[in-house]
Amino acid sequence: MDILEKIQKDGLVFDGAMGSILISKGIAGGEASELWNLKHPDIIREIHKAYYDAGSDVATTNTFGASAIKLKKMGVTQSVEDVNRTGVRIARSVCGKNQYVAGDMGALGDMLEPMGPVSFDEAVDCFAQQAGFLEDEGVDVFLIETIFDVNIAFAAIKAVRSVSGKPIFCSLTFKETKKGFFTIFGNNPKDSMKSLVDAGATAVGANCSMGSRTMIDLAGEIKRSVNVPVIIMPNAGMPKIKEDTAVFYPEDEFFFADSIKKIKTLGVEIVGGCCGTTPEYIKKIKEII
Repeated sequence: MDILEKIQKDGLVFDGAMGSILISKGIAGGEASELWNLKHPDIIREIHKAYYDAGSDVATTNTFGASAIKLKKMGVTQSVEDVNRTGVRIARSVCGKNQYVAGDMGALGDMLEPMGPVSFDEAVDCFAQQAGFLEDEGVDVFLIETIFDVNIAFAAIKAVRSVSGKPIFCSLTFKETKKGFFTIFGNNPKDSMKSLVDAGATAVGANCSMGSRTMIDLAGEIKRSVNVPVIIMPNAGMPKIKEDTAVFYPEDEFFFADSIKKIKTLGVEIVGGCCGTTPEYIKKIKEII
């Protein structure tokens, strides 16, 4: 069945973090994680396979920051095309029956005008180039995630729609304030989610920037705001520093999965993990839900 039929029938479980796992694998500070598609494809493949084996319905390609603008900013000289195409091929190589591959897009590396140097049209062109490679390699869905400026999301959605008719899941990052949840640009969940749907997103939601308990309240707001599937992927708590250097996330897989269960009871169709989560978290989610 296609991915939208799967959502309607059973819901959907995404995978968890990539970046925080690569840190544990020894990625250097300041190194583009997407470059590991070319340098260490075996490690990326192992991570995808571990998530599938744990029960993930979807593997997210290691292409989050693989836009030309972001890769250039990170000092990557290798081909943007090679990084993106290889990212999809690695995930597809371990994708089984009734499993899916999501083409990940997000980090642009700079803000849009007038806050930054990138025009809206430049962002669209940049994302369209990346989306074209992901589309050519046969992703099942596009995941536009960890977006703090809704205008960047609009640019990415427009770009994907210029090259593909496949589903687009779009996820913003929010902060909890005394007045409620807002992006750093002041967008509230209700208005921003509706605007993403109007722009062409198939499913909308939130990821990163907060732990799973806080995400429960945000998930409820988002679910009440739209009539399309909702995607929620929290962190395993907020990162903390241990012994001056090591970063750890305080929520274990039992705590996290319990929160996801509560999020599912709100009617949220698509769940997964963000920073600090591992295949063990996905396995526990599958056991509980």
